[in-house]
Amino acid sequence: MNYGVLLGERAYSLYDIEQFIREAGAERVTEDAVLDLEHELEKLTELIASRAIRYAEHAGRRKLIKKQDILLTRRSSYRNPASLRPNPSSTKASSRSVR
Repeated sequence: MNYGVLLGERAYSLYDIEQFIREAGAERVTEDAVLDLEHELEKLTELIASRAIRYAEHAGRRKLIKKQDILLTRRSSYRNPASLRPNPSSTKASSRSVR
């Protein structure tokens, strides 16, 4: 759970998020757009962090997340959340048809 938002703290101010959108080319930005982007940034951050934790644990580190763990998540496909789930077809036997 993100306690910072519950306590009124944000990683980025809503103004900063609005500026991100404007720098991307938008002339006008609604408050809903800013809040939705804030939510998406939080989800993406949590996804990257959880993936980095998995890499650190795989490397035998239980408590220390290093820069390399974050960089590994960049190289992996965190941009496509569906690709983070195990592939069910890789665990099943081949479904070749025999004639």
